[in-house]
Amino acid sequence: MILQALDAYYRRKQADPDPAKRLPAEGLEDKEIPFILELDARGVLLDIADTRSVEGKKKIGQRFLAPQGVKKTSGVAANLFWDNAEYVLGVPDGKKLDESRRKNKEADYRQRLIEMRAAFRSRIADLPAPTQDDAGVRAVLAFLDTLDVSVLERFPAFADIQASNPVLSFRLSGDLGLICQRPAVVAAATSNSDAAPDGLCLVRNEAAVIERLHPAIKGVWGAQTSGANIVSFNLDAFNSYGKSQGANAPLGKAAAFAYTTALNHLLARDSRQRIQVGDASTVFWAEEDHALENAIPDLFGDPPKDDPDRNVRAVEALYSAVHTGKFTTGGPDTRFHVLGLAPNAARISIRFWETATATELARRIKQHFDDLDIVHAEYEPRYLSLFRLLTSVAALNKADNIPPNLGGEVMRAILEGLPYPRTLMNLAVTRCRAEQQVSHARAAILKASVNRWIRFRQSPEKEFLPMLDPANANPGYRLGRLFAALERIQEDAAGGPGKLNATIRDRYYGAASSTPAAVFSTLLRLSKHHLSKLSTGLAISRERLIGDIMDGFDAASFPPRILPLPDQARFALGYYQQRQAFFTKSEPKNEEESQ
Repeated sequence: MILQALDAYYRRKQADPDPAKRLPAEGLEDKEIPFILELDARGVLLDIADTRSVEGKKKIGQRFLAPQGVKKTSGVAANLFWDNAEYVLGVPDGKKLDESRRKNKEADYRQRLIEMRAAFRSRIADLPAPTQDDAGVRAVLAFLDTLDVSVLERFPAFADIQASNPVLSFRLSGDLGLICQRPAVVAAATSNSDAAPDGLCLVRNEAAVIERLHPAIKGVWGAQTSGANIVSFNLDAFNSYGKSQGANAPLGKAAAFAYTTALNHLLARDSRQRIQVGDASTVFWAEEDHALENAIPDLFGDPPKDDPDRNVRAVEALYSAVHTGKFTTGGPDTRFHVLGLAPNAARISIRFWETATATELARRIKQHFDDLDIVHAEYEPRYLSLFRLLTSVAALNKADNIPPNLGGEVMRAILEGLPYPRTLMNLAVTRCRAEQQVSHARAAILKASVNRWIRFRQSPEKEFLPMLDPANANPGYRLGRLFAALERIQEDAAGGPGKLNATIRDRYYGAASSTPAAVFSTLLRLSKHHLSKLSTGLAISRERLIGDIMDGFDAASFPPRILPLPDQARFALGYYQQRQAFFTKSEPKNEEESQ
């Protein structure tokens, strides 16, 4: 199903009327090529063009349409008209050369470089005779036959080539395109094999030449930089019925090219159809052009600094689409696909896969934002990105500390309308206790997690509101409110928030949220002392609040000996919402403050 959907997406993009949006034809690929060797018709090197531009902290090479690369293994295998400097020039990679010297194998490495150069030239020399008559092909062969590395040293870019072993290709002087893009070369690269079909393609359900090794998939975070595979059989234990490698999951060469090209396009660095959710690289596409294809990064990602309201506009557009049933592009019943991928050694594992109509998917995403909705300060983001949610439950708020699988499981819960994983709520509670802080993101996670479990289990418990709910009688929630009220009384006695170096939250939050009986008697006793320092009006207001909160408890069981983890989540919610209520309501001031 996944490969069929990717194959269908490839065919749709191949038929796009806009040439700039079409995916490469079979036999070609979109390749980043940092350096171009400029040749004249005799094969003389005129210049080395550096195509790189600075993006962030990296230099990124320009992308060109080039013949599809071969599957790289431990052996020697050259690409057609492009490859790294080892293959094209026979120039050693500095790191590999140093390593070979440490292992006393420099001679073996030098011999391998000779074989690599020979393999690169052989790929060109083996082209059909009509292709070799092309002026660009003749120039490359002449250059390779007369190559003198010392000549390369005259060009400033050669130092970078020696240092990084980048991908190189060729351009004929006076041409705009590369030699590998000349019509004769493209025709040779895209010509179909004359081999007879040897199996039934499982994707296209037609007789085809079965692909033995599928092209590599690149761009999955954490996977090998050279690429990894979804379909591969590299050990005898994985084979069956005497078949080997790709024959165990027969896909025709055309289908294998189609699904890998489509996936590499979706996973590209500049793709608007991918997001990184924890360790899960998530891609999404529709069966026709659709507004959601480009909206999802804005819905779940952090907005750029130069456009901080981008995600607000995206979410508002989503709400409007759900309400009206209309999208700016595409229909409500368009099938939509979401695929989550994660690294697994030399392979890629499927973390999640979801297919739904655009309307169903939009409703589930809207429900996610509805569940996260909670009162917050004006300076805090209105809609929280997945990255903010996940880092809020990680130690030190660092992405490196996000537990494996968590991002994928959260994304899956959103897309399928399921409860969030228990781990998410547990981590939010743990971080609140460890840091004595209930942040906006953690409070949103706790509210959303509890409400989804209430809804999923069809519990009679009332769902939590975005703002303070004085009618909620849950013991954990009321204890959290009580703790917030006691902390505020302490702050009032000191002259207001920010006047104390440490409040009862810094000393008692962990114990109050897990073992209330151990601390609340002490805290209530201390509050009497703090109340005595307040003006009459403020003291009466605070005592009335304490009384209203305490009315919800059973005197015989107050305070509870322990709070289970779900009630610790409710404690944090009560604390957070009560604190927010203090800053959104007008309150009587101390007489001293009004003077």
